[in-house]
Amino acid sequence: MIPEIGHYALVLALLMAVVQGTLPFVGASRGNVAWMEVARPAAYGQFLMIGLAFVALTWAFVVSDFSLQVVIQNSHSLKPMLYKVSGVWGNHEGSLVLWMVMLSGFGAAVAAFGRNIPPTLKARVLGVQGLVGVGFLLFMLLTSNPFVRVFPAPADGNDLNPLLQDPGLAFHPPFLYLGYVGFSVAFSFAAGALIEGRVDPAWGRWLRPWVLIAWASLTMGIAMGSWWAYYELGWGGWWFWDPVENASLMPWLAGTALLHSAIVVEKRDALKTWTILLAVLTFALSLMGTFLVRSGVLTSVHAFAVDPARGTAILILLLLAVGGSLLLYAMRAHTLKVGGVFAPVSREGALVLNNLLLSVSCAVVLIGTLMPLVLDAFGHKISVGAPYFNFITPFLAIPLILVMGVGPFLPWKRADLGAVLPRLGVAALLTVVAILWALWAHGVKPVMALVGAGLAAWAFCGAFAEIAERIKLFRIPLGDSLSRAASLPRGAWGTALAHAGLGIAVAGMVGTSFWLSEEIRVMKVGDQTPLAGYTFTLDKVEELRGPNYVTETGTFTIRDGDDLVATIDAEQRWYPVAKMKTTEAAIHTTFVSDLYAVLGDRTEDGTGWVVRLYHHPLVPWIWFGSIVMVLGGLLSLSDRRLRVGVPQKRAAPVRGPVAQAAE
Repeated sequence: MIPEIGHYALVLALLMAVVQGTLPFVGASRGNVAWMEVARPAAYGQFLMIGLAFVALTWAFVVSDFSLQVVIQNSHSLKPMLYKVSGVWGNHEGSLVLWMVMLSGFGAAVAAFGRNIPPTLKARVLGVQGLVGVGFLLFMLLTSNPFVRVFPAPADGNDLNPLLQDPGLAFHPPFLYLGYVGFSVAFSFAAGALIEGRVDPAWGRWLRPWVLIAWASLTMGIAMGSWWAYYELGWGGWWFWDPVENASLMPWLAGTALLHSAIVVEKRDALKTWTILLAVLTFALSLMGTFLVRSGVLTSVHAFAVDPARGTAILILLLLAVGGSLLLYAMRAHTLKVGGVFAPVSREGALVLNNLLLSVSCAVVLIGTLMPLVLDAFGHKISVGAPYFNFITPFLAIPLILVMGVGPFLPWKRADLGAVLPRLGVAALLTVVAILWALWAHGVKPVMALVGAGLAAWAFCGAFAEIAERIKLFRIPLGDSLSRAASLPRGAWGTALAHAGLGIAVAGMVGTSFWLSEEIRVMKVGDQTPLAGYTFTLDKVEELRGPNYVTETGTFTIRDGDDLVATIDAEQRWYPVAKMKTTEAAIHTTFVSDLYAVLGDRTEDGTGWVVRLYHHPLVPWIWFGSIVMVLGGLLSLSDRRLRVGVPQKRAAPVRGPVAQAAE
C-alpha cells in the first residue's frame, strides 16, 4: 500500500509541476497577479508530493519490501541499516527521486525566500523550474518508475553493489546532487531574465546566493567523492580523470566562472550576456553528467544504468532544455543593455581573464571526456587519460592562480598595476620561502613541483594579504586593525577563505602527485618493508565475518625507527550474495601525510599476500582545503547582503540642527 501511495504522489507531483510550468508564465505575460501567485503553492505542493514519494521508497528499503523491483536489485535483508537507507539513492531509480527532491526543494526555497524578487520575474523563474520538473518526472514515470512491483516477491534481494556499501554513499551523492540541481536555479533565473528582457545589478544580486549554494555543495560533493575513491578503491590516488569524475568537474569550473561573473553584474552592471550564457551552460553540463552515468555510453564504477533507452530520453531532455534556452538567448541577447565599460587592467578585467581561463579549462576537460565517446561511435577507438589532462592543466592553472592573487587588489574600472604589485610584496616573499623549502626538502626535480608549491603559497598568502590590506595591518595600531577586521563584511572573509582553501588543496595535490613514495611487494607474516623512513611490518592475517561479507584482515605495524607510529588493519572483503571482492585500505593519517596499506590477493602457495604501501605527503590538505573552500562559501552566504529576500540595513540619517530647521 505504501509504495502505491508513493507512486500516486509522483503522479500528483507531475500535475503540480505542469501547473507550475504554465499558469505563472501566462500570468506574467498578461499581468495577472492571481495566476502568477499560483507558482508558490504549486512549488510547495510539488516538493511535498515528491518528499512523500521519497519517504515511501525509503520505507520500502528499510523494511526490505522485496515486492519492489528496485529493492530486489539493490538491497538484502542482512545489509546494515545505514546501507539500506543510503541504498535508496544508490541506484538509478532512487537517485532520480533524490534528484527530484532537490529540484522541487530549490523551487520551494525560491518561492519562500525570494521575497524581494519582482513578481513577474519570480513567476517566470518558478515556471522554468516547473518545466524542468515536468521533464524529469515524465522521464521517471515512463522509463524509471521506482515503484514497480514484482509478483511473486522473492525471499531476498540481490544486494547493493559492494563498492557502494560505504558511509561515503550516505553523503557524497546528496551533496553532489545539491550542487548539480542547485545550478537549475541559475538556469531558471537566466531563462526568466531573457524572457523578461531585464538583466541588471539587482538581478545579479538575486542570482548570486543560489549560485553560491550550488557551488559550495558541488565542491563538498566532489571532495567527498575524491576521498571515497581514495580510501575505498585501494588505488592509492585521489583523482583518476574518470569520465564521470570529469562530469562533476566541468560544472564546477563553469559554476566558478558564473559565480565571479555574477559579481561583475552586481557591482558594475557588466558581463550580462556572458553571465546568462554561463548560467545556461553550467546547468547543461550538470545534465550531461546525468546523461553519462545513465546512458550506458561508458563503463565506470560511477555508472548507475546501462539502458540506452534511458540515455536517449535524458539526451532529449538535455537537448530541449539547452537548445531551447540557447535559442531564447540568440533571440533576446541583443535586447540586453550594455553595462559599464572598464579598462583591461582593472578588477573587471581580472575577473574576465579568470572566467576565460576557467572556461577554457572546462572546454579542455569536455574535449578529453567526450572525444573518445564520439570517435567510438564512428568505429575509431582512442584513449584519453591522465597524460592529456596532466599536460594541459598546468598551462591554465598557473595563470589562473596568479591572477587570483592579484585581482582582489585591483580597483574597479581602471587600475595601475605598478602601484598594486608592491602591496603583494609579503605574499611574494612567502611564496619564495615556500619554493625554497620545497627545494631543500625534495630537490630541484621535478621543476613543476616547485612551481606548484609556489602557486599554493601564492594563493594562500594572497588571500590573506588582501584582508591585511583592508584592515591596514601593521600600518595603524593593532586595536584599530582588529576593529576594522570585525567590521569587514562576511563576504570579504568568505572570499579570502575560499581562495586560501584552494591554495591549501593545491599544496596537497602537489605533495601527493610529485613526492609520493610507493612499494608493491609480496609480504608474509612477520616481513618488514621500509618506506619513506618508516618500517611496515605485517603482523598477522586473519579471516573474519561481517554482517554480509567475509574478510581477510591484515594487521600492519608502522614504526619510525624504534618508535611505534600506528597499528592499522587492511581488509579484502568477499560479498557472497553479490559475488564480488572489495578492498578496504588501511590509512594512518596526520596533518602532513598519510601512511597507506592495501592487502591484495594471496600468492599461489598461500603463504604470502601482494601488498601495496604508500606514503602520501600533504594529501590530507586536499580535503582540508576543500572544507575551507566550502566554509568560505557558507560564510559569504551568511553575509546579509547576499541572503535572498533580506534587504540591506541602512544607517538612519543624522538629525542635526540644519535638518530640523528644514522641517
